[in-house]
Amino acid sequence: MQNQLGFVFKVFLLSAGLSALIKYILPNLYIPATATNALVIVFLPSVILTSVFLWRLQRRQN
Repeated sequence: MQNQLGFVFKVFLLSAGLSALIKYILPNLYIPATATNALVIVFLPSVILTSVFLWRLQRRQN
């Protein structure tokens, strides 16, 4: 039970930090609204997750 509570607390802190970053820091950055930037923003999470999963698959096979 203690381990699950710690995990939930870590997820909560990560979520709060990410939301504060989005609300207070990111609006100060100038990112032009171009098609290239939109494609990068849309596809980057999928590319990152695919990379992580392939890396984990390779580690498991060795």
